[in-house]
Amino acid sequence: MNGILESLLMYEAKLYDIHGREIVRSNSKYYVVDPGLRQLLLPDYQEDYGHIIENIVYLELKRRYLNVYVGQTSKLEVDFVALNNRNETRYFQVALTTLDENVLARELCPLKEIRDSYPKYLLTMDTFNKDANYDGIQKKNILDWLLEKD
Repeated sequence: MNGILESLLMYEAKLYDIHGREIVRSNSKYYVVDPGLRQLLLPDYQEDYGHIIENIVYLELKRRYLNVYVGQTSKLEVDFVALNNRNETRYFQVALTTLDENVLARELCPLKEIRDSYPKYLLTMDTFNKDANYDGIQKKNILDWLLEKD
């Protein structure tokens, strides 16, 4: 795995304990530099748009922020925790769609468990209700978010 990471074909997103504010040494996730590589790496490759957009969001977060991690609350996982050079934190959940109420509740749950005042975002491909606000959690359309100037 080190060879793949050193060749810059993939990035490692380490696990970050949100409440303890420290990196956990296990359970990293890996994201490919070119999402097209999934076809080569996964023999039973299927069009999994959820993973593809999560990969794209990770790459954009790597461009915008100094450090990007996978977050962990006491029980749940937050897709991404991004820290800038002043150690200011942002939290991101990524889903293809949250038009189903059960999916929306599942995606919001980890963010609601975080009790600090840093911004929290739910990024989806939804065009309906794309700018909703759920108790301070800002929903954004991924395409609009990608086009934002940071």
